[in-house]
Amino acid sequence: MSMLVWVMMGIAIWHFAVWVPDRFRGGIVGAFGAAIVGAVVFGFLVGGLGVPGRSDTHLIQALIAIPGAIGGLALSYLWGSRSDPVGSTLER
Repeated sequence: MSMLVWVMMGIAIWHFAVWVPDRFRGGIVGAFGAAIVGAVVFGFLVGGLGVPGRSDTHLIQALIAIPGAIGGLALSYLWGSRSDPVGSTLER
């Protein structure tokens, strides 16, 4: 059940990606994947390399996913901005 909470929180954080320029690796779809993967991996690591069951799922599980989703988005943004820097194409 916590896995569902982590994924849903990753999707919720992903919605805020519209407020920054689209330099994510893979565009907005890449940002979607990065937010979900970041939230799940971070939740998995904080959860002791396991997924808490239904009776162990509390509000803290949603809060745990927030830094992971933001971290995944940040890594995707940095990777995307370095692979295609602004002004690298010459349009003459």
